[in-house]
Amino acid sequence: MTCLIRRPLTLRGSQCRRVATARYYSPVSPRTLALSSITRHYSSARTAGAHDGDFVALKVQQGRLMDELHRTCSFGTGKRWGSKPTETGMSRLALSDSDKQARDWFVETTKALGCKVSVDAMGNIFAVRPGRREGPATFAGSHLDTQPSGGRYDGILGILAGIEMLNVLQDHQVTTEFPVGVVNWTNEEGARFPMSMSSSGVWAEDIPLEHAHNLQEVGGGTATMKSELERIGYLGSTPASYRSTPMAAHFELHIEQGPILEAERQKVGVVKGVQAYKWFTVDVNGRDAHTGTTPLRSRADAMLLAARLITHSHRLATSHEGAVASTGILTLSPGSTNTIPGHVRFTLDIRAPDDATVEAMEADMKRDFAALAAGDDINGLLAYSTPGKPLSVDIRTDFVSPATVFHPDCIAAVRASAEAVTGDPALVRDMTSGAGHDSVYASRRCPTSMIFVPSKNGVSHNPEEYTSSEDCAIGAGVLLQSVLRYDRLRAAR
Repeated sequence: MTCLIRRPLTLRGSQCRRVATARYYSPVSPRTLALSSITRHYSSARTAGAHDGDFVALKVQQGRLMDELHRTCSFGTGKRWGSKPTETGMSRLALSDSDKQARDWFVETTKALGCKVSVDAMGNIFAVRPGRREGPATFAGSHLDTQPSGGRYDGILGILAGIEMLNVLQDHQVTTEFPVGVVNWTNEEGARFPMSMSSSGVWAEDIPLEHAHNLQEVGGGTATMKSELERIGYLGSTPASYRSTPMAAHFELHIEQGPILEAERQKVGVVKGVQAYKWFTVDVNGRDAHTGTTPLRSRADAMLLAARLITHSHRLATSHEGAVASTGILTLSPGSTNTIPGHVRFTLDIRAPDDATVEAMEADMKRDFAALAAGDDINGLLAYSTPGKPLSVDIRTDFVSPATVFHPDCIAAVRASAEAVTGDPALVRDMTSGAGHDSVYASRRCPTSMIFVPSKNGVSHNPEEYTSSEDCAIGAGVLLQSVLRYDRLRAAR
């Protein structure tokens, strides 16, 4: 067979051909002859929604995806919750020894799949597979770090699905029009170094590099992000910036971390954006006193007031449509059974679908917390209790993440891919993410969207976090198609 190719291509077979206006190439062999039709479709399609049959021959291998996911969960295995070998959680904190193991695996694996790998000054790892043309890569991205008592799917599924995407492209010897890649973002969870999505935020130039480098680990340790990046060998030489590592687009597969898809018996969430949220630290200042000798009316009980403030934050969230409020950390001093606490510090996380609701929640919170500290009764919180002495409350804003709206081209690519993979639009729904993700910062510098798959019982940040193998594979298939559709859209422009 005569080879007719406009420009040099590296082919592993002895036979090749060029299809008309080809944009994705594949050698012709007994194994790949069946792919000639998909190659033609890639060549001629011009929009993200055209010719769903284009991608039918490119299917993820569910067994390979799940075997590799569970194998890599040996890096930082956490609490066991069941009897099966895979029924454990994960404890792979950012920049820990187990995180280094996972990173080393990621680098080795992506290089073996033909990627050029670079590491930036925040330890973000970018693996790029070349395309026919030069240009920024279209990325699949997520994170390998976990909560201290997390599960096997949060973040991890997104990275492993990106690896499976590279495997499928290699299986079928497909060359995309532009480069495609996978990115592992550092410290997405913010569990060890207390700022979630810190490294994608530096990449987006929304968080100063020095501030992120100086983040100190929680729990009383002295390590910083920079010192741990140096220790494990992932303080990269590439500047941590979208200017140094530009992205054409960013797609992220993630478990829903909520109950909606499972409850509605649907398979894929097309994520149109991420809700707004703010994190606060609240300090309640009272007076230490003896529990046996201090009458109730003479107490400035910081713990009692903190309990009322936390309860009131729940009531405020209930009164603002779509809002939630949560406290995840609480510390008190002096910490003695027979001493009334004189100081309590707790965190407060408030979220809502839009910025205006979060701002209204914050204003109400600050007003009412001051009133409660002064001894005023709000909505019966002081009912059936003895008034005590006034206290003071200080509120510090730790983190602000405005509501995010994803790019319509990426949303369209995800929706078309989800409907093609599931075969039924009724199994697909539009969603807004309640949790923050690296895609929030990515979206500030490039077109972005996300893909959700069901979480059993809506559970996440828990060892029992679970998504079925079938749903993982569906999500990986949607991710693969979304990246290819966007690549094709770029080629048509």
